[in-house]
Amino acid sequence: MVAPTPLTEAEREALPEKLPDWTVEDDRLCRTWEFVDFAEAWRFMEQVSVIAEDLQHHPDWSNSWNRVDVVVTTHSTGVLTRLDVAFAEAVDALG
Repeated sequence: MVAPTPLTEAEREALPEKLPDWTVEDDRLCRTWEFVDFAEAWRFMEQVSVIAEDLQHHPDWSNSWNRVDVVVTTHSTGVLTRLDVAFAEAVDALG
């Protein structure tokens, strides 16, 4: 498991290149996906739930019909960590 080690300044500065589809808002990584319909969005959420359980790192998220909004941060540290980045990379790998 990836430790929730706070990101260094260099790691934070590299986030736009490393995670181009995510934004950083108040020490949270945020991303929105849009799908064809609710069923496709739900399948995506099921896949993300497996990642969350594997990493023991659970996002804040919402779903509205074909849209899924995901926000991830390490609440215990109050700052972005390598665990947040690992979560985002694993979700991105879903394709």
